[in-house]
Amino acid sequence: MTEYDYWKIFPRMPRKVTIGDITIRDGFQHLEKFISTEAKITYLEELIFANFISRAAKKGINMDDVVLTAITIREPSVDRAIALKKRGIGPDRVLMMVSTEEEHHFANSGTSLPNYWKEAERSIKKCSDAGIKMCGTVSTIWGSPIGGATDLKDAVEFTKYWLSIGASDIEHADHDGSASAADVYRYFSMILDEIPDTSLHVAHFHETKRVAAASVLAALQAGICHFEATLGGLGGQPANFLGDRPIKGTGDYYYDDARYVGLICLEDTLVQIDEMGIEHGYDVDRILWLGKQMEKTVGTRLRSEAMINGRTLKEGHMQYARPGLAKIKKKLSESPNQSFPE
Repeated sequence: MTEYDYWKIFPRMPRKVTIGDITIRDGFQHLEKFISTEAKITYLEELIFANFISRAAKKGINMDDVVLTAITIREPSVDRAIALKKRGIGPDRVLMMVSTEEEHHFANSGTSLPNYWKEAERSIKKCSDAGIKMCGTVSTIWGSPIGGATDLKDAVEFTKYWLSIGASDIEHADHDGSASAADVYRYFSMILDEIPDTSLHVAHFHETKRVAAASVLAALQAGICHFEATLGGLGGQPANFLGDRPIKGTGDYYYDDARYVGLICLEDTLVQIDEMGIEHGYDVDRILWLGKQMEKTVGTRLRSEAMINGRTLKEGHMQYARPGLAKIKKKLSESPNQSFPE
């Protein structure tokens, strides 16, 4: 007999997850359009409200429950974050990143892996002294857009090394959408076998082939509880063109079409998880509304489908019903809920 209870089939799958929105952090960096500071603050505040709305109505928002993260790929950025923290306006958490494939790592950081690890260890010590947490990212887990195929076992060892030098948690990143669902399940099962504390692991998927929803599901099945997403699926390699002029960025783009490189959509991922009955804490309707506002800000159609089609309504959409069914059933002497002939 087939087992129908999903949680019995996948006993590690969580009943509750957290989804960190990184639109401001990762999403806007890819745009070739300048987004004002005022707009960034507006969206940051709205995203916080959307994640705390039920609690805020009762007792307000406690900012101790909000974690603000900054990307600090190199040590000078870490130093700037620490300086801001000393002024009372710095981040709670920063992020540094390694790739298991060194050409990809070099493209993003400008230095070798051994040298970067030494820099990361120094930076973690500085952050610890300043009261800032350091998230260590592991990229190219499922493949590299530059070097090609990679080995999942390498990413497990990179994860262990981050934790050994003091990282507070690990972002496991598929930055170019290389992952298949089967390999996502395999990798996170390997990770949780080695390091079972789920609070240490964050899944970060990019959507390049319209298969990332399957990766989210596979990560859930393996037991991952923490995810990242952006409004409209924004994000990708930092832009090398802004407004009407070229800028440095991180050099040439390592993909063919800049429209299809962003993260999983917050809107679609929330609807997916919400309709599975998994607790997440967001006001889904407010996020769907916010996604529509983001398209106005950016000035183009983004990638969310749920933002257009909405949630699956249990009551249906009776405004689209063809008139006359009740009359026909009465004429045929059928009861209102009758589906088969008597």
